[in-house]
Amino acid sequence: MKPIKKITFTVIVLGAGIALGSIFDITAQGAGVTGQAGTADDPVVTKSYVDQQIQKALGGGTTTPTAPTTPTDNGNNNSGNNNSASSSDQVTIVTVKPGEKLIAAAGAEFIVRNGHAVIYSADSNGVADLTDGKDVTNGQAVGNNHLMSFPRAGRGIMVQDGVKSSLTVMVRGGYSIQ
Repeated sequence: MKPIKKITFTVIVLGAGIALGSIFDITAQGAGVTGQAGTADDPVVTKSYVDQQIQKALGGGTTTPTAPTTPTDNGNNNSGNNNSASSSDQVTIVTVKPGEKLIAAAGAEFIVRNGHAVIYSADSNGVADLTDGKDVTNGQAVGNNHLMSFPRAGRGIMVQDGVKSSLTVMVRGGYSIQ
């Protein structure tokens, strides 16, 4: 075929495709938006409502939703008492003075909110900085607002040498001050 004929044939085929596509404008079944969540067509329901409907369907009748329970403190929250261990999952604000060490229990998490902190570890292993995704070893600085995870007990943080101000630390999990 000559180039002119190829171009003419291509233009005719494309033109016919566009013409047929515009004539037969049919949307796919289910492709359209049928309704938005939260409308009468598609309501948003709570878990308790779904649980009640399941109970009705299973023949158990209606159930009354139970009130959520709040965790008890058991005296482990150390806000104001910095010399005993804590094992609470609640966040506690702890102040660490120069010369003190905030020692974490296994699985504890610290966030230094204010001050200049360094890692304390009796061995060569460090602490996971989950914000930067790296391991911080003994004596290295801890960035403010970085989430630090302590996989084993006995590691912690302390005020950097030469700094006279204290640390403000958010603590989740067990800890002690030495």
